[in-house]
Amino acid sequence: MSLGDEHEASGGYGGTGQTRTRLPDTGADPYGTPRRRSSSRSLVTVVGVVVLLIAAIAFANRGGDDSETGSGSDKASSAATAPSGKRPVVSKAAGIPTGYVQNEQGAQSAATNYGIALGSADMYNTEKRHAIVNTVYAPDVAAAQLPSFDQVYSRASFLEKIGLDKAGAAPSGQTFVSRVIPVGTKVTSFSGSTATVALWYTSLFGLSGDGSKNPVTESWYTTTYELKWVDGDWKVTDFTQEDGPVPVGRDQRASTAEDMTKAVEEYGGFTYAR
Repeated sequence: MSLGDEHEASGGYGGTGQTRTRLPDTGADPYGTPRRRSSSRSLVTVVGVVVLLIAAIAFANRGGDDSETGSGSDKASSAATAPSGKRPVVSKAAGIPTGYVQNEQGAQSAATNYGIALGSADMYNTEKRHAIVNTVYAPDVAAAQLPSFDQVYSRASFLEKIGLDKAGAAPSGQTFVSRVIPVGTKVTSFSGSTATVALWYTSLFGLSGDGSKNPVTESWYTTTYELKWVDGDWKVTDFTQEDGPVPVGRDQRASTAEDMTKAVEEYGGFTYAR
């Protein structure tokens, strides 16, 4: 997101290595004192009937809404990314969602999906990097910024520090991870043809696999994008980045290299919409 600078400091896995044990519900607490159980089955029956009645009423009230919300297949395809039922985008370019609505919600959706692309591992591949930059940036800005992007992402000292070769590839048996996970967005200014959108996100960065000297770590950032309406879509013209807000870490044990690699390979990303 910041031309590679945000990841120049490497570190170990997060967490304290402590684990928490969930005791089985055997009817007794950890000190051996038996738990009190209700002796009245009628109370359980009444509660069950009430729950079923509420569910039935809610289901009945859904009737007749299909004409307003669209078919069941439409709702299934949009529910994960657009609770309103409206499609967040209408097309894709270089695998990146494009074709946003010219309003504040469209600007937030664009900033989010563009941020994911700019923070991805594809930025370390020359051909894919050019496709990303030419897709998310305004044409004049992309032409001006591509040399700077190429200089940073192909810098030998930087690639060596994060464990990649000169072509931006991971060592044999390891997987390079660079992924942005958005938490939320806000519009700080909007004029119709321009917008400023702040994206708060966490990122995963590092090498997973046996022998990795740069294990996958978690970081938190807020990147503010300057967007402009160009040729029927939102495009990036500039951005700034700052650390945080950073939450307090929990006492979870870091996953093994094998589990991390498997997760990265099996879990895909999302198209985000405001």
